[in-house]
Amino acid sequence: MNLTTVPFDALDARTAYDAWRLRQAVFVVEQECPYPDLDGRDPEPGTRHVLMRDDDNLLVGYARVLDDATAWRIGRVVLTPSARGRGLADGLMAAAMEACPGRDIVLDAQSPLCGWYEGLGFVVDGDEFLEDDIPHTPMRLSATPRP
Repeated sequence: MNLTTVPFDALDARTAYDAWRLRQAVFVVEQECPYPDLDGRDPEPGTRHVLMRDDDNLLVGYARVLDDATAWRIGRVVLTPSARGRGLADGLMAAAMEACPGRDIVLDAQSPLCGWYEGLGFVVDGDEFLEDDIPHTPMRLSATPRP
């Protein structure tokens, strides 16, 4: 697997299309959750796009890192169905976390995945809530110490 982390302006048209198509296929279609995925944050200057490609250069994973001023926010963590269950999400999250220097990292985990995020060092940081009828839990990883 090949992992790269780039700002919006470094995304070529094909890569941007593939990333948004993957996000739509999983979050909107598979999870039956119509929501405004293109929320205006992708092109922000501090946003980083983490791209995971297989040996055939096909996009199989993606995560978005947002600069929320006081903390980094990781979201849109997604793998293609064929890439799931192989431990690839660990590498995707490691790359996303590497793009978050010097500040806490926050995320809103789909609640069934809290244990996995805890294995990466995150802790629950608030009450569970529903977003688009899917239970989510706020989580935080302190800037120090990092695993």
